[in-house]
Amino acid sequence: MRKYFLYGLCTLAVMGMACACSSDLDISSDYGFTVEHLPVQKRIVRGETAEIRLQLVREGRWEDAKYYMRYFQPEGRGRLANEKGAVFAPNDLYELKEEVFRLYYTSLSDDQQTIDLYFVDNYGKMVTLSFSFNNAKEDEE
Repeated sequence: MRKYFLYGLCTLAVMGMACACSSDLDISSDYGFTVEHLPVQKRIVRGETAEIRLQLVREGRWEDAKYYMRYFQPEGRGRLANEKGAVFAPNDLYELKEEVFRLYYTSLSDDQQTIDLYFVDNYGKMVTLSFSFNNAKEDEE
């Protein structure tokens, strides 16, 4: 009798563990991310170039994740380029190949300038950064 009781108890325990386990694997492929940057100068002279050092920080790793960048300039005029000198066209989408990278903004006007950077992954999650540059006359420098 005692033997059957132990068999019954063990069977219930195994059934309880089997029911507690789910056959659905929780595999996430759309991790969140942020984009961090070092401090960027606030004043710029026409023709001067400001360096923007950036790092993509991913909350998780998934090998098929892709990240893209686009920029828009709501104020002023300027040119944005990457480390290799390739100039970005406003509002075009560019794939990020590196997680640590630099951008170079060159002022083409004497007015205040603002650039907005939009980073998006292949799941539609988006992070935005905005940089403003005040006009600095050469005699102030």
